[in-house]
Amino acid sequence: MIARAARRRTATPPPAGGGPVPARPLPWLLPVLLFVGLFYLWPIVDALRLAFTDASLLDRDAAFSTEAIGAMLGSPALGTVLRNTAIFTLGSVVGQILLGLAIALLVVRGERNGLRGMLVMRTLVLAAWVIPGIANGIIWQMLFSEAPFGAINSALRLAGLPPVAWLSDPGNAMMSAIIATVWQGTAYSMILLYAALRSIDDTLYEAAAVDAATPWERFRFITLPELRGALLVNAILIVIMTLNTFDVIISLTGGGPGRATEVLALFTYNTVFYNFDLAGGSVLSILLMAISLALAALVAAFLPRAGRR
Repeated sequence: MIARAARRRTATPPPAGGGPVPARPLPWLLPVLLFVGLFYLWPIVDALRLAFTDASLLDRDAAFSTEAIGAMLGSPALGTVLRNTAIFTLGSVVGQILLGLAIALLVVRGERNGLRGMLVMRTLVLAAWVIPGIANGIIWQMLFSEAPFGAINSALRLAGLPPVAWLSDPGNAMMSAIIATVWQGTAYSMILLYAALRSIDDTLYEAAAVDAATPWERFRFITLPELRGALLVNAILIVIMTLNTFDVIISLTGGGPGRATEVLALFTYNTVFYNFDLAGGSVLSILLMAISLALAALVAAFLPRAGRR
């Protein structure tokens, strides 16, 4: 009996922290699982349920139907909306990453050289980030306005250049929306990349200086490899945020002219709150979630993993 008890005690090693290990962890984890399920999964499940109905904001009763799925996926406007979404997302993500990286490099270099004003520069960039999306769209609408008070066209007139139809020309409207989004979202990339740059070991740059490496070589062979993980995480988060952006566009162009700047998030909003089609909006929201997850998984596939060389 004593030997059996000793074997029983040695069969289960003590925990590293010295505390008791619960024999049944499920009761302890159940509240967390219920919270996560109700808070995060329930809206998705409910959207899936509504997608298979004919639910409307004007009717309280909803019956099972697949007409909304066929109507939304077969909509003639969906192709244009998806194309606009791809252009808007690609332009915004690339612009935010490149501009955020440039500002982060400038601030870090200035701090290492003891230049003054770096804190002011970071504060100015962050000021754009705290502005709500609706207010950001209104600000840029006044800047891009083709009326006499439009700031950008007024500056072009003073320089002897012709004014530009920033918002009324379908070819320029998307570029205007991307500029407004990049202006506001660059601060996020700058903060993340600034923290990553500050964590790079200075001895790497000192060794490169001993080897007479040029600034471009230091950036290519030291900075970029060290920033790979931060750049990819930044890209994932920006892609998801940009795909869900519609407040800037709705206040800047309203999706126009025509459908030139109507992205999938705005198309979903219009379907629900202008067409009162709750089932169709649920279908589009599930489509938007699927695209976000697919793009996030694609970018995450390039994240550095432990043990990978």
